[in-house]
Amino acid sequence: MKHSSPLYLTIVLIGLTQQLFAANPILQTKFTADPAPLVANGKVYLYTSHDEDDAPAGMAGFRMKDWQCYTSTDMVNWTDHGTLATLAVFPWAEQTNDAWAPQVIERNRKFYLYAPVSIPGWPKNAIGVAVADNPLGPFKDALGHPLVGPETGFIDPTVFIDDDGQAYLFWGNPQLWYVKLNEDMISYSGDIIEDASIAKTEGQPDPYHYQEGPWVYKRNEHYYCAYATTCCPEDIGYAMSNSPEGPWEFQNYIIHPDSRSSGNHPGIIDYRGHSYVFGFNYKINFAITEEHHERRSVCVSQFEYNEDGTIPELPWWEETEQVDQLEHLNPFARTEAETICWSEGIKSDRDPQNGMFIYPTRNGAYTQVKGVDFGEEGANTFTACIQYGGKEIDCQIELHIGSVDGEIIGSLPLNPTDTWLNKTISVHAPGGVHDLFLVFKGNSIDQLKLDYWQFMIRG
Repeated sequence: MKHSSPLYLTIVLIGLTQQLFAANPILQTKFTADPAPLVANGKVYLYTSHDEDDAPAGMAGFRMKDWQCYTSTDMVNWTDHGTLATLAVFPWAEQTNDAWAPQVIERNRKFYLYAPVSIPGWPKNAIGVAVADNPLGPFKDALGHPLVGPETGFIDPTVFIDDDGQAYLFWGNPQLWYVKLNEDMISYSGDIIEDASIAKTEGQPDPYHYQEGPWVYKRNEHYYCAYATTCCPEDIGYAMSNSPEGPWEFQNYIIHPDSRSSGNHPGIIDYRGHSYVFGFNYKINFAITEEHHERRSVCVSQFEYNEDGTIPELPWWEETEQVDQLEHLNPFARTEAETICWSEGIKSDRDPQNGMFIYPTRNGAYTQVKGVDFGEEGANTFTACIQYGGKEIDCQIELHIGSVDGEIIGSLPLNPTDTWLNKTISVHAPGGVHDLFLVFKGNSIDQLKLDYWQFMIRG
C-alpha cells in the first residue's frame, strides 16, 4: 500500500538544512507543539501536542487529535515513540479536535497525564487526567470525567510537587488558576484559586502579563513560573516567588516576542548538569508557505542560570546555537530508525508487529544521526531491518558520513519483500566520531519501511 505524502514532506526544502539544522526545530517528521519534558529513568521524555498536516490556513485554526512522545539521552538525537494517547482516552471529551497542551509527571511509580480538552456542546474546556505504569503508557482515564472544569480558559495544565510532597495543578488562559492536588494525583482539596499577581492590569497595558502555558518548578530555593506572555506574538517570560502559591514577581523575558511566532509554550528542565528551555516555532511551516497555519515545531535552547537564580534572555529559536551533545551514539547497538537529529522528507508510523518505523516520502529524503562513535577500528558491516513494497530494483539506502553528500561508506540495495527482514551489507566506516546520514534513493523509495539499523565488526 502506498504511503500518503503530506504536503510539507513532498516539497524539497532547498537550503533549509543549513538554516535549520544548526539548532531548531529538533523534531521534523511531524508538526509538534507545547513541549512538556520529564526526566525519568535516566533520559528525557518529551511529551508534545500534535498539529495535523492539514491544519487550515489562518490564526487559531488548530487541528489536534493526539499527543506524542520522544526520548533522548544526548539532547540532540531524539527517538520518536509515536502517539502516546488520543482523545479516545477521554471518551467524555470532544473527539474531533482540541488535544491541546499536555504534561506528564511521575509519582509513586505511576505516571499521570494531564491534558486539556473540549466538552461536546459546550464552548468550554476541561482538564482530564490519565494514568499509566510506564512513561510511554498505555494511559487510561483515571476518573471518567474532568478533574477540573468545564469552564472557559481551563487549558494548559502544569503540575508541580513541592519538597514537602504537596502537589499543585496550575492552568489557564488568560487567568492563572491553581489547586492543591491530593497524593493520589487525581483529586484535589480546597478551592480553585485565581492568582492575579502576574495578571494583566485592567486599563494599563502590561507587556509582561501572564497569558497562558504555565510551567511551574523549583530550583534551589527559588520557585519559578514560566509562561507565554505579551500576546500576540507571544514570548516566553517568567516570574519568581518564595512560594508555589505566590505572589509571583515578573523577572524578564526568557525569549523576546518575535513576529515569526504568534504563540509559544515553555518547558524547562535540568538534565545531567545542564539547563534547557523548550518552546516552538513555525519555521518549517513558513518554509513551505507564507500563509500562517497552526503547524508548529518544537525547539530547545541550553542556558545557564545567573548567580542570583535569574534566567538570562536567550536568542530567538532560529538564532540560537545547537545544544551540546551529552554523549556519543553507539552504532554497534541496535538503533531505532526513528532516532533522528535532523531529517528531510521523512515520516514515522507504527507497525503492529515491529512498532515504530520511518519511511521516506521522496527520492533524496534522508535522516541525520549526530555524533556516531565508530571507535578506533570503525565498522565493516551494516544491518537494517526493512520492508520494501516497491517493484523497482534501483532503490537503495546510501550511508554517508560528514554531510548528506559526504563520503559514501556503503549502499544497501532494496529488493521487494512483503515481510520484515534483516539485510546486511559490507561497509567501510572509518574509526572516530562522525555524523551519519541515511539517504534514500530511487523513484519508488516511498515504498520502503525502515525499522532499525546496526553496525558491526566482523573478522
